[in-house]
Amino acid sequence: MSRARVRAVLAGALALAVAVVAGTPVFAQGAAAEAAGGGMSLAFFGAAIGLGMVVIGAGIGILFVYAIEDRPLAAIVLAGAALGAVLAVAVRQAVGAR
Repeated sequence: MSRARVRAVLAGALALAVAVVAGTPVFAQGAAAEAAGGGMSLAFFGAAIGLGMVVIGAGIGILFVYAIEDRPLAAIVLAGAALGAVLAVAVRQAVGAR
């Protein structure tokens, strides 16, 4: 696969990730925090924790792919990152406060 094609795929994946993150309800917590009488800082703290878990999960997924394969394709690395992020968020929801 050529470098231009890899860059195009990564740019498309990045645009898709930004669109998905911008549409999530984690950024709508500000209005709920204000309505509940809490400060805006708690909403930003929750958003930072949630996005941090996604980044950590993606990193673990990428490391797992590189541990299995010496020179993986970009699509496999991207799939490993996505799977790691999804699993990290699922674990956070499973052990989180109810």
